[in-house]
Amino acid sequence: MLFWILVAVITAVVGAVLLYPLLRGAKEADDGRSGEVEVYRDQLRELDRDLAGGLISKEEASYARAEIGRRLIAVSKDQPSEAKSSARGNYRLSQAFIIAILPIVGLCLYLANGNPGLPSQPLEARLEKSGGDLAISIVKIEQHLAKNPDDAKGWEVLAPIYFKTNRIGDAELAYRNIIRILGPNATRLGDLGEVLVVKANGIVTADARGVLQQSLALDAANPRTLFYLALALEQEGKAADAKTAFEALAKQSPPDAPWLAAVNEHIVKNGGQPIATANTNAPGNPTAADVAAANALGSGDRQQMIRGMVESLDAKLKDDPKNFEGWMRLIRSYAVLNDRDRAADALKRGLAAFPADGGEGQQLLALAKELGLPTEVTQQ
Repeated sequence: MLFWILVAVITAVVGAVLLYPLLRGAKEADDGRSGEVEVYRDQLRELDRDLAGGLISKEEASYARAEIGRRLIAVSKDQPSEAKSSARGNYRLSQAFIIAILPIVGLCLYLANGNPGLPSQPLEARLEKSGGDLAISIVKIEQHLAKNPDDAKGWEVLAPIYFKTNRIGDAELAYRNIIRILGPNATRLGDLGEVLVVKANGIVTADARGVLQQSLALDAANPRTLFYLALALEQEGKAADAKTAFEALAKQSPPDAPWLAAVNEHIVKNGGQPIATANTNAPGNPTAADVAAANALGSGDRQQMIRGMVESLDAKLKDDPKNFEGWMRLIRSYAVLNDRDRAADALKRGLAAFPADGGEGQQLLALAKELGLPTEVTQQ
């Protein structure tokens, strides 16, 4: 009973708050009009005094009186008694709607869709029955890890989720805990190194490089580690060393490796020739003749030719959207050309062809993070 009394009181207070501007507005409007009428009447009396005192001529007084009379009539006609009655009627309807009809409609909706007898359910009970809700599952695992920080399985579950949802700081903490509990190996160190690169917006920092070198010492053939270490050389301006490192990675990789397209892009960027792969003839790939022609041009003409090739690749991908290597190349090419808007648009179109929950989509998102492109909008 107390609950319904409180609801009634709250409803009355809300109704009064909503009614106050309406009532105040009506009163101020009426007061404003009556004030204007008094002003014009005072002006007529002032005009008569000026005429009697000889301050103005009869002709001037006549013109002034006609103008003041016109304004007085206009003000009087603005609010005739019938209009005022109609306005007051409208205010009464508004008051009736707010005071009576609105609460009744709300009560009917609640009785039709609500369940006043349903007991409250605390957060802990909701976490026990997450119903497949990822956010609730994450909270549940985090609560478990708060009590059991040495449970490696919990961290192994959370780490990739954090990384995928762009919670990079949490992902770093999770991977560091995994290494602390289970010890380092090439894969765990590689995961941590990649997180550190993404955290730095695609820059291979000294911290990331140190972790990646530890991973390389445990597995000298890990392609992800080799890629990021070669990228570090490129970012340091060591183009020749970077080209050699990327070429070595390309030669040791399988012909159909999905990362070869990105590796070849870096080889060309650092002045080398792309390594032949199983996807060399995929739609949109530059031919050997294209590369040779580009190298023979001056810097300005080469830039124009490269942009033309990129636009040609973009057009081909509209006809063949399932060319995954083409999307990787297009995104990277627009980023290299410093056309970030087109790079982001290419990423969005690439994810339409290869959704983010698939392997190719994950590679597209990883490339976007490496290039510093926004990924939040594309994943909505």
